[in-house]
Amino acid sequence: MQDNLNPMSTPAYAVETRAEFIWKCYAHVVVAILAFAAIEVYLFSSGVAAAIAAPMMNNWLLVLGAFILVGMGATHLAHRLESKTSQYAAFAVFVVAEALIFAPMLMVAIIKDPSGSMIESAAGVTVLGCIGLIATAMITRKDFSFLRGILVWAGMLALIGIASALIFGFQMGTWFSLAMIGLAGAAVLYDTSNIIHHYPADKYVAASMALFASIAMMFWYVLRLFMSRD
Repeated sequence: MQDNLNPMSTPAYAVETRAEFIWKCYAHVVVAILAFAAIEVYLFSSGVAAAIAAPMMNNWLLVLGAFILVGMGATHLAHRLESKTSQYAAFAVFVVAEALIFAPMLMVAIIKDPSGSMIESAAGVTVLGCIGLIATAMITRKDFSFLRGILVWAGMLALIGIASALIFGFQMGTWFSLAMIGLAGAAVLYDTSNIIHHYPADKYVAASMALFASIAMMFWYVLRLFMSRD
């Protein structure tokens, strides 16, 4: 009887397959972060960043709205795309789009602090925060899928707040950045939980894109918070 068992149906195989899926997800996220950094280096060294940052810095609220919409779009695509080719193509486009949207924020940060320590500090806080949240999800094994509704509504409220600021001319201050950092943290928990519990084993690229979007959102608002101190 034992000889007729299908090893692919055993609990041990299922655990091993899930573990491989999880490591693939985080490997893709790391590659995406490195690609993002490489694109930013190219944009700044080639002068492209300065060219695109000037008009964007005059429309900060529009940039904020675009950043949120691009992130929400990436998360939506992550749950819809089926083929590996389309997932990789969407991931590549998303990383490039994020690098372009980040250009004016990084430009202002460098103007405020030419040493680059502000950007390094914001990146360090983001990395530590995300590691802590990912570790929490992985250690507790809690299913955070209930956060989906909260994230959707909070994202819509953020867009409404930005639209209101555009119409009525008020500033999105420190409290907005803190609230969005909290939202990004919840998104990291949600994405990690989905990676652990829900994503099909063949959708590691899409899962990685969703998590990368959440990490990028946290970095954006942590950097924005650092910049607001000066």
